[in-house]
Amino acid sequence: MQLIKKLMDPPRKYSPIPFWFLNGDLTHREIRRQLKDFSEHGVYAVVLHPRMGLSRRIGYLSPRFFRYIRTAVETAAELGMRVVFYDEGMYPSGSACGQVAEGHPELQSRGIAWTKSPTDGDHVLVHAPDGYLVERFSGGTIRGVHYGEDDGEKDAPLSADLLNPRAVDRFIALTHDAYYREFAPYFGNTAIGFFTDEPSILGRNVSGMFPWTEGLEKLFQQNGGRLEGLLGLFRGEENEDTALYRRMILRLESEVYYGKLSRWCEAHGVALLGHPHQSDDIEVEKYFHIPGQDLVYRWVSPEKGDLAGMDSVMGKCGADMAFWMGRERNANECFGACNRGDIPWYFTGGDMKWFLDYLAVRGVNMFIPHAFYYSLKGKRSAERPPDVGPGSIWWPHYRRWAAYMSRLSCLMAEGETVTDTAVLCRNRDLRPEAVAPLFRRQIGFRYLPESLLPECSVRDGALICRGHAFHTVIGGDEFGLPVPEGSHSAPDLKCDPPAPALRTARLKYEDGECWFLVNAEDQAIRTEVTLPTHLPIGCFDLWHGEVRQCPSADTPEGRRLSLRLMPRESTLLFTCRDEEAFQALPPPGEEGMELKADFSLIREEPDRVRKIYAAVVRGEGRDAVLHLQAEEMAELEVGGQFVDAAFWSPQVFSIPGSMLPKGREVQLLLTVTGSPANRYGHPVPYGLELQ
Repeated sequence: MQLIKKLMDPPRKYSPIPFWFLNGDLTHREIRRQLKDFSEHGVYAVVLHPRMGLSRRIGYLSPRFFRYIRTAVETAAELGMRVVFYDEGMYPSGSACGQVAEGHPELQSRGIAWTKSPTDGDHVLVHAPDGYLVERFSGGTIRGVHYGEDDGEKDAPLSADLLNPRAVDRFIALTHDAYYREFAPYFGNTAIGFFTDEPSILGRNVSGMFPWTEGLEKLFQQNGGRLEGLLGLFRGEENEDTALYRRMILRLESEVYYGKLSRWCEAHGVALLGHPHQSDDIEVEKYFHIPGQDLVYRWVSPEKGDLAGMDSVMGKCGADMAFWMGRERNANECFGACNRGDIPWYFTGGDMKWFLDYLAVRGVNMFIPHAFYYSLKGKRSAERPPDVGPGSIWWPHYRRWAAYMSRLSCLMAEGETVTDTAVLCRNRDLRPEAVAPLFRRQIGFRYLPESLLPECSVRDGALICRGHAFHTVIGGDEFGLPVPEGSHSAPDLKCDPPAPALRTARLKYEDGECWFLVNAEDQAIRTEVTLPTHLPIGCFDLWHGEVRQCPSADTPEGRRLSLRLMPRESTLLFTCRDEEAFQALPPPGEEGMELKADFSLIREEPDRVRKIYAAVVRGEGRDAVLHLQAEEMAELEVGGQFVDAAFWSPQVFSIPGSMLPKGREVQLLLTVTGSPANRYGHPVPYGLELQ
């Protein structure tokens, strides 16, 4: 397959695009140095993210601020890198770090509240026997970029009314227009987009209120709404008025905020990317040129699993809307504060691999790691860690991580998911309980949002939408659609015995098809797999970048093969066009002899969070495999030569026989580096598990 050749060395456009926290006392020299360092480690794009800790001398959107951004843009252009502009000074987006409401207090966020008695400034909407429904400014804020502007601090910037066209126009004028004046020649080439980050209508630190905007009282009533019916919002009751209210808020947010940003970006040759406020906000994704979501706070994780709760749908949410909108890419801002046990900086290589596989197998094809820190000086190191780039222990080996993310992005961007199942859904209700069994049975599906239902028809026993046919529909009865015949979708592959932890994506390309397989749990998967094809099968190791033949037997049901996937392991199976193409692949390598080594601790380096172990073995002149249990990154040298680095347990090292001369004693040196949590006052165990 041509795809396999491309996966060996993916184009730069598939590079990870990390948040680069511009959070210190910036200098032009350091900006250039860090960008060059990123490029040398396989990272060819960044999101320029003004962040808490930015020097006070660098005012957000000031001429000095733009001089530093110019250095970053020009350096990126020289290095063949790309940049994404972040549209806020810090988050959530929409207020220009408080400048929208500065001098225009009427543009602050608004909401409705239920109160026993109105206060000054309240506009009474309903006077009921037990209280008042009032419209008022929410008092919401955002997190700013300078110290003193964080949640609860006196200079926290005011959030803006994102349902008010005048507020959004002012936001665009202050941010997007300013960037365009400064960097117009770079738009559409070096500068590829604007990132908008979880816009919040009420702002942060608001409770007991629901979104509102100037003029909504009249508009709501013109559409048949009864203001007194909105009391149900505060009582946890749903009625016709609360349903109308939610529809109107979604429409206003879509048209006034996302719609304006989307049209501006399109007119200026760049993409709108980023993500909405919630993991299942699917309807507003249609305004993004690169739909996206946000994986944060271990909402899903190896220990919690990948199928429970509202946030488990985020990967499919963005990917499926990208499909329906004909978008090539969809993104995820990943790893933010994904620390184990809420211990700052306790985020392992095994965690990162799990999260990447979780997202990719659901269709995500652009990774935006959160984050690379410009500075870790002082309390900056405690601001939403971890640093998953230069401040991580795996930075010396980051080209491998960057290559893996690039391969995943290329794989999922250039193929089309094969599925016969549609899951009908509403905004903020993507039915995680209904789709969990599909994942466990390896059944691919597409979310079909409510807004597309007017375009659907039922024909010849299938639900048709935008030229795509589905013979199985979940949720059709809720929407009054006749469910097509057939209630048993064909799985991507068949497993014997069943493998509920196996996640799959079946993809087709111009010259064949493939199956991306992921182990979602901490136990090994061992099963017999039958693929629905009679063509010979090859195997591509996306982590190591190695291709080989995959032995299989042709059966009446398809190609049958043995599958073993260890924890954190993924693989790509692909069809060969004929036997000749199959024979052109390298044969499966024989696993080397099991090497036994009696390691002992010879040195500790607490400042570097490292332990060094040594062992002596007698070589046999044969390839060998060494299995170890260590926490967390292990680097192996044999006879003074570097062999490999491994980032999760069990660590497996393949050692060529040339490093183990027959009859000679050879020293093995193992360096185990522990979590950076240990550097920042949060000790966690690390080292080799000795027998």
